[in-house]
Amino acid sequence: MCICCGSLQVHTQHPLFEGGMCAPCKVSGEVRGALQGAWGRAGASLAPPLSEDKFLDCLFLYDDDGYQSYCSICCSRDTLLICENPDCTRCYCFKCVDTLVAPGTSGRVQATSNWVCFLCRPFLRSGLLQRRRKWRGWLKAFCDRESETPLETYETVPVWKREPVRVLSLFGDIRTELVSLGFLEGGSNPAGLKHLDDVTDVVRRHVEGWGPFNLVYGSTPALGHACDHPPAWYLFQYHRVLQYARPRPGCPKPFFWMFVDNLVLTREEQTVATRFLEADPVTIQDVCGQAVRDAVHVWSNIPAVKSRHSALASREELSLLAHNRQRTKPPLQGPAKLVKNCFLPLREYFKYFSTELASAL
Repeated sequence: MCICCGSLQVHTQHPLFEGGMCAPCKVSGEVRGALQGAWGRAGASLAPPLSEDKFLDCLFLYDDDGYQSYCSICCSRDTLLICENPDCTRCYCFKCVDTLVAPGTSGRVQATSNWVCFLCRPFLRSGLLQRRRKWRGWLKAFCDRESETPLETYETVPVWKREPVRVLSLFGDIRTELVSLGFLEGGSNPAGLKHLDDVTDVVRRHVEGWGPFNLVYGSTPALGHACDHPPAWYLFQYHRVLQYARPRPGCPKPFFWMFVDNLVLTREEQTVATRFLEADPVTIQDVCGQAVRDAVHVWSNIPAVKSRHSALASREELSLLAHNRQRTKPPLQGPAKLVKNCFLPLREYFKYFSTELASAL
């Protein structure tokens, strides 16, 4: 039976809880409409072309407050109950809680302080809702099986096993963003971050000596900023150093990477990036009203980055390029700020030092 709607036409098994999902609940519909409705406020042409699988689109999708955006059972974006375990970010809609646990449960949860959700509490069953015994493995298998990309999804890490993230940042510095998200401790030179502006003389033994790393970030220079090399140089050097930082085959530890193009790579160079990095790019925009103020292309294996995609029309992209080249000052948001929220899913893999995300974002 589909635990989202009660249908007997089961299409696949739910990755987190015992029971199935029908095809209409797994794909299309509500999530696509909700997201495109939100983007509609900035102009219908900017609406993100999500895939037809709302579970894959939303399982790791976070809001600006640092919590997941959708119900962990049905992926509804209705009024949500938030787990108050400081190490959990999951949410549940009133309808699922009242239907699967017991009528009136959502009201009782609202009146409760420090409510702990169905994936965090020590017992498996709450009414008809039963957590899978090895739900992290089920979640990984679900993502690997249903995803259209060849990128492997890493199994999320229990909180007691999470370690601080170790970051190699090439060309672009993401220290401020990772500190504000709580992944790095504050200070002018936080532990866990190695930043390099020039990697010309860097070889494998250097990277292996500095590492191991869990996240490798790189970017092309922002438009209007002076650079010592052609844009493609940053791509090729990033790819070279990324190979040095990758864990050995078969290593189960999570390893993530992200490369950001500040709209300086040509179409041909973007195609080369897709081939080298073995991932399709997504476009992330800074939109004010109906105006696109800035945008970047992103290649990454971080979960849910694809869900933040919004396509730029060719004319709009050229207009943005021309506008940026004429700027006499940096964009309102730097490239790292545009992709900042893409790092939020890493909360399920690494230790973080701050839970006050709402004020930091």
